[in-house]
Amino acid sequence: MNPGREELDVKAAVAQSSSPLTATDRSRVQPGPKTRYLRIHAVNVFVRDQDRSLRFYLDQLGFNLAFDARLQSGQRWIAVSPPDGSAVLTLIAPDPESEQYKLIGRPTDVVFVTEDVTRTYLEWRSRGVRFRFAPRLRRVRFEHRVPNDASTGQSVPEENPIWGGVFTRFEDIDRNSFALVSFDEVSRAVEEQRRAAAAKQEAERRAAQELEIATQFQARLFPQALPPLKTLDYAGTCVQARSVGGDYYDFLDLGRDRLGLVVADVAGKGMPAALVMANLQANLRSQCAIALEHPEKMLRSANELFYNNTVDAIYASLFFAEYDDRTQRLRYANCGHLSPLVLRGDDRIEHLRATSTVLGLFKEWDCSITEIQLFRGDTILLYTDGVTESSNAAREEFGEQRLIEGLKRCRKLPPKAMLASLVDEVIRFSPHEQYDDITLIVGSCIEPVS
Repeated sequence: MNPGREELDVKAAVAQSSSPLTATDRSRVQPGPKTRYLRIHAVNVFVRDQDRSLRFYLDQLGFNLAFDARLQSGQRWIAVSPPDGSAVLTLIAPDPESEQYKLIGRPTDVVFVTEDVTRTYLEWRSRGVRFRFAPRLRRVRFEHRVPNDASTGQSVPEENPIWGGVFTRFEDIDRNSFALVSFDEVSRAVEEQRRAAAAKQEAERRAAQELEIATQFQARLFPQALPPLKTLDYAGTCVQARSVGGDYYDFLDLGRDRLGLVVADVAGKGMPAALVMANLQANLRSQCAIALEHPEKMLRSANELFYNNTVDAIYASLFFAEYDDRTQRLRYANCGHLSPLVLRGDDRIEHLRATSTVLGLFKEWDCSITEIQLFRGDTILLYTDGVTESSNAAREEFGEQRLIEGLKRCRKLPPKAMLASLVDEVIRFSPHEQYDDITLIVGSCIEPVS
């Protein structure tokens, strides 16, 4: 190789490194939603034996196999890439009679950039890679010309600062040679990227750990035991769209054969909604002692605490019911929530409509209490909008009517099996990614157990 070729290679590499976007950065650029996708497919390297060359690049240089494919013409294309995957070399075995075959064993225009040429040199040399010469320190002053001077009409030379770097050349098994260089700027950039990647990885690890703790914590907020009743067989479930969510259901032991049934849906999703949900649950449980005699007072107190402890525009729809195990009467307040369904023994459907607005939006807030009688054979279903608003590929929602039909089909099943059946219907209707929590409570009125 003539001396001028080395300098050309160095200048090409420096020109690449001195642009606002480094070679390392370029590999990370992703096309935006309005950007036309464009990238270099591969740089061709002509070799005599593809399999033999492949082993050299994989075993001795530590490259990765990018692809190994056979085209419709029957030609085999093998490509390798350096560890960062920023470039692809296609190893082509040309016909011995072709002009490309004459290029085998000649210097290439490929320049590899590393942060430490000496270390790479020693590592590759120990694996049997041939180098033309040991790494050399290069210092070059570059000159380029700026636009014409207005007074003379001549272009004006302008000097750039001296660039310093380390340079060598290595060969593959066909004696194709490549430049291997390093620049101080690249070394610093690589080290900064490594530190940034390590910091990002550590942040992601901590976030995942915190999310796992939050998931376990929220799971414990749902009822862990069901207070026993003689006339109502009941169960609840919550299938969250994310690790944590804003749906909430609860069973409150109010004493004197009374059970509190609660289902709520906090505005929002993910961790913020989960925190608000936990706050709402704590408010309700702390106030449930007064629910037996004065449920409206408990809800007013819960709204005040919720309003004071959350930021503006945070609210929750909530349905609260007190079930009397002796009389089978149900007193309830529907605070802006979807109407629960009561499936009577004769297949009639009754809706438990809203009796007040949502919790948390208004400081001055009140609600009314409504009462209904349940009978043996009746089924009550409480749910959130994650059930009815689940949609299929045609953007058609599951809806209340499908929920009613599903409830009628499975009403003879035990409550847990009923829940499983309803959830399965929703998921089969909407098999893609779940966007909202699916929460249900079901209760079946039964003969008193003697």
